[in-house]
This record gives sequence, structure tokens and C-alpha cells, in this order.
Amino acid sequence: MILCVTPDKKLNGSCCVPGDKSISHRAALVGSMAEGKTVIHNFSRGADCCRTLQCLEALGVEIQQENGKLCILGRGLNGFCEPDDLLDAGNSGTTMRLLLGLLTGQDFFSIITGDPSLRRRPMGRVIDPLVKMGAEIRARCDNTLPPICIRGTKDVHPVEYILPIPSAQVKSAILLAGMNAKGQTTVIQQLPSRDHTERMLQYFGAALTIKDNIICLQGKRPIEGQLIQIPGDISSAAFIMAAAVLVPGSQVLIKDVGINPTRTGIIDVLRMMGAEIDVLDQRSWNGEPVADLMVRSSQLKGVEIKNPLLPRVLDEIPILAVAATAAEGETVISDAAELRVKETDRLKALASELRKMSVEVKEKSDGLIIKGGQLRAARVKSWGDHRMAMALAVAGLIADGETIIEDAACIDISFPDFPDVMKALGASIRVES
Repeated sequence: MILCVTPDKKLNGSCCVPGDKSISHRAALVGSMAEGKTVIHNFSRGADCCRTLQCLEALGVEIQQENGKLCILGRGLNGFCEPDDLLDAGNSGTTMRLLLGLLTGQDFFSIITGDPSLRRRPMGRVIDPLVKMGAEIRARCDNTLPPICIRGTKDVHPVEYILPIPSAQVKSAILLAGMNAKGQTTVIQQLPSRDHTERMLQYFGAALTIKDNIICLQGKRPIEGQLIQIPGDISSAAFIMAAAVLVPGSQVLIKDVGINPTRTGIIDVLRMMGAEIDVLDQRSWNGEPVADLMVRSSQLKGVEIKNPLLPRVLDEIPILAVAATAAEGETVISDAAELRVKETDRLKALASELRKMSVEVKEKSDGLIIKGGQLRAARVKSWGDHRMAMALAVAGLIADGETIIEDAACIDISFPDFPDVMKALGASIRVES
């Protein structure tokens, strides 16, 4: 699929974004470990979350679609079945890492694989603590790369684990494994990362407490199925927010967006740059804060993005890099080396594609230095990365001519309706096969 984008006079109207991808993964996984039925509204239809559902079904979980709702009949903490075939996580690192945590407490053998991109992504950081908890795990290249073979255990060892770097996925895998541990599992964060797993487990009734970045979980405590309403994904909303800020004369209302404080770094950074964003009608859905976002076009200035803020905007760096191209002065992104092992090397990809659009950008080992200026339309590519594809589409809205984004079908991973939502707001986006 190819996206063809031309500049717009303004974007106006209101919209919704897909259900939060991170929360959807966790609702399905925790719901499958509960006893009884879990009913989920607004589950993400993206390819990544569908992979999680397919893997759970292969493990014996009954999943039903009813009137737009997702119903999961839980298997309890360790009632899963050994799969007959490989578990395929597709492009989803979240599926692979969190599923390894769940499987640590299951007394059978399984193999998890993924697409070529996922098979290049290192998994050592999640494998190491799970081996300490009693799982037998084997992988390629010094036990780091998928496919991954795992045999779980009935006797999961509780651990006290200090996360070497902020990682919600590693933390979540340890906590899911800890649900089957005899005793207390403790995870210590040096910097906080997104806390959807902790909130979800608490909402389901798990014995989990948090104090001063120390998370304590008592294992072997059954949890009960719940009713879940998934907020809109702020990482998807980020592309619409940036587009509304960048295209002159724009005003867009994005409804029902999750504003978990570990995820609102995108709002903080855009405001630092000078963006006008109002957070309206704040409320709570199953332990997650939700609001409507009113975004207006604004003049931006360059900023520095680094720790401790960086972990809260890691997924949003591609769209923030595009915002930086329209900002006055330089934007410096640091402490983002982890972006080199995402769906692609996002730092290299961003530098390569933005240069095609006449952006002055310097690539660092852990980030980028971007100088604001006029974008020129170009033929660019997504590198098979959904966030790259959407970020480049937003760049096309402020470039001088028609921008063509190749290999844009990857958008389906997180935001299948992105072109239609943008067109409804007034964007000139055309999809070609």
C-alpha cells in the first residue's frame, strides 16, 4: 500500500482513535488468567493485538466476539493447554515478551516466533529474569533472539529484580510470571515506565502494591473476570495531535483518549514546544484516566528531549521528530538508543527519510539533532514500521508538494483506519495499492 499526501489549509472536527494497544494486550492476557468471563469494550483491532488473541486461543482460551465486545473465558492462573503448533507473535514484541511471562507459570513446552522483524529484536532482557524464576528458555544468538523455546514450571520462584533500564514489557513479564510464584515477587524501577499492567492486575483483584517505584506482588492469589472499557490509544492520537498543531488554522477534538501519566509525555513535549492542547472532561475507566483532547495549530520552538522524560515518549519519537522539523531552532533527542532495536532502527530510519524531505538532521548514537525548516515533498518509505509510516504522512501535510509513502500497509499494526480518520478531518490523503 502507498499513501499519497498533499499539504492542507486546515484540519477541523472531532474523532476517536483505536483502543489503546498496550491496554488491550494486557486486558486479554490478564483476563485469560482470571476465573470466569472478562468482557472488553473497544479492544484494539490492530494486527498486534490480534496476534495476542490468536496465541491465547492456541493455549486453550475461548474467545468470543459479541456485538462488538470481546468476551474471554478465563483459564485461571495455570489452566492453559500446551499448544499443538508454534505460537506466532507476528510483529508484536509486546505479545512475545508478555506471553513469555504467562508461560513461565505453565508446566508445558511451547515455542514462540514472529515475523522477520521481530526475530531480529533482542529478548535477553526478558529471558534473564524469567530464567531466574524457574523457566527453561532457549533462543538463538547467545539466548537472545527468537524463535524462543520455553518450558514453564508449577514452582515459579519469587524474585526481587532491579530493572537495569526502564521497560514496561520486561516488568510486565515478571509480574505475569509472579502471579504463579509461591511468595512475593518484587520489581524495582530506577525510572518509572508505563504502568498499565499494574493497574490492570489491581483492577482484577491481584494482591499488588506500589510504593516509591517498588512493585510487590503476592503470587498464587486467584483473580476474577471483569468488565473492561479500553480508552483510546494516546500513541495513535499523537499523530492527529501533531497534525493539528502543525497545519495552520487547525482545531481538532480527540475523544476518549487514555491519559495515563506514564504515557502523556507526548502532551508535555508538544506543550514544551509551544503547542496549545487542552485536556477536557477527565474521568476514569477501570483504573485508567481518560479525557478529551482539544488541539489547535501553534508555532513551535526546538527543545531537548532526554531522560527522565524520554521513557514517556519513546514510541512517539517518530512524530516528535516530524514536529521538530517545523519548530524554530534545534530539537535534540538523547537517551533513545533503544529505538535502534524497535520494529526497525528508528533513529537511522528517521534520519534517512527526513533528509529526503530536505531536513537538516544529525544522527547520534542515542538520538537525533533536528533543525527546523521548510519540508520538501519526496518519495519516502516506512521501513515496514507503522509509526514511521504515519509520522511521514503527517510530514507530508506540511511539505511543499505531494509526498508518497511506500510500504504503508504496516499502519494496520496499530491504526488501520488512520487514512480514513485523517481524511474525515480534512487531510488530503490518498491510498493506492
